[in-house]
Amino acid sequence: MKSIYLAGFDVFRKDARDWGEQLKALCAQHGYEGLYPLDKAAPAGLSGPATAQWIYEANVALIRRADVVMANLDDFRGPGEPDSGTAFEVGFAVALQKPVWGYASDARTLRDRACVSIDADGDALDARGYVVENFGLPMNLMLACSVRLVAGGAEECLAAMAEADRRRAAHRAQALRQGGPED
Repeated sequence: MKSIYLAGFDVFRKDARDWGEQLKALCAQHGYEGLYPLDKAAPAGLSGPATAQWIYEANVALIRRADVVMANLDDFRGPGEPDSGTAFEVGFAVALQKPVWGYASDARTLRDRACVSIDADGDALDARGYVVENFGLPMNLMLACSVRLVAGGAEECLAAMAEADRRRAAHRAQALRQGGPED
C-alpha cells in the first residue's frame, strides 16, 4: 500500500486532529495509507524553538518515509499564496524525486485571483504593488510546474491519484502480456 504524506495548512485548523483522521480515512478509501503531520505529538516540556525543531524533523522524516506527497495548496494567508510550510514540503519532496500531487479549490489563474490593479505598463499588480506573474497558471510557476495539480479538494485529488495508479497498473500489465518494457 502506498503511503501519502498529507501536507497542508490543515494542521492550523481548530479541529486539526479530527480533520487529519478524516483525511486518513479518505486515503484508506482509495487504497492508500495517510501520514498526517499531527499523528505524533512533540514531547512535553520542550521550549518553543525546541518544539519547532522537533516538528520540522518529524515532518521531514514522514516525507522521506512517504511514497507520495499530497498537498493542500489552497490560499492560506493571502490570495494566490499557499502556506509557506507546505510549499517547503512540496519542494523537499520534489528534491527527493517523490511524486507530488496538489489540490486547490480555486482553479482560476493567479493573475485573476491576486490582481487588484493594472499599472500604466499593463502589468497586473497585487495589493502590495508587486507584479503578478501571468503564465495562465493557478499559482506560482514553481508550484504549478512541479506538482500534478487537481482542481477541488482532497477527495478529488485522491480520486485522480487512484485513477492514475489504475492506468499505470493496466499499462504495466498490458506491456508484460506483450513481452515489452513495463513503462
